[in-house]
Amino acid sequence: MNLLNVDIISAGYENEIPIIHNIHFEIKKGELIGLIGPNGAGKSTTIKTILGLLEHKKGLVDFQEGVKYSYIPERPVFYEELTLWEHMDFMAAVEGIPDHEYKDRADELLNQYKLSEHAHKFPGSYSKGMQQKAMLILAMIASPDIYIIDEPFIGLDPNAMKLFLESIEKERQRGAGVLMSTHVLDTAEKVCSRFLIVHEGVLKASGTLDEIRGQCGLPAGTLYDCFHHIAEETVNEE
Repeated sequence: MNLLNVDIISAGYENEIPIIHNIHFEIKKGELIGLIGPNGAGKSTTIKTILGLLEHKKGLVDFQEGVKYSYIPERPVFYEELTLWEHMDFMAAVEGIPDHEYKDRADELLNQYKLSEHAHKFPGSYSKGMQQKAMLILAMIASPDIYIIDEPFIGLDPNAMKLFLESIEKERQRGAGVLMSTHVLDTAEKVCSRFLIVHEGVLKASGTLDEIRGQCGLPAGTLYDCFHHIAEETVNEE
């Protein structure tokens, strides 16, 4: 059974002015799906629709019963009056995580991301990279069934990026599904199970890299080649 079924006929920010059309896909256990597209293609609108943040939507977003998800936004968001540790306390209370389990998990993640010394400071005082790592920790603390991640590599140095990918791989092995929007196509090509290429609000291609290549007529193409082909094809159709 799928963790999530998405069947968006249309969605947008104003009534009768849709931004995205005909976005259909599912997320299974252990999958990492790359949501690919240029700026303004509809990636963030797709994510907001899945999260239930858009009033003007036609279609269905159906999470499997009992599924928990964590959302990691492109720009970190924190409560100004809470330290990172207090953020984790709050998350544990909301999710009902037993105290000993949560503290062990928190210590493990803080050590991994080298934020142990900063746990009792306000995230607003962190560097951009530290804030991004703090958001990753808060998402992972509850061990969700699905991660929905918007541009996770912004602000991460190469070591932190490697650590993030290793952490996500462990979560996949546990059975978590991941939807990741990213512009970093070479990395996405290496780590994603499947891809969704969105352009001008429409899902133009989907599937494994080999399936995307077949849809684009580029049997030896890279993900970037296929992405560029779809962009050019769309321009020629106009």
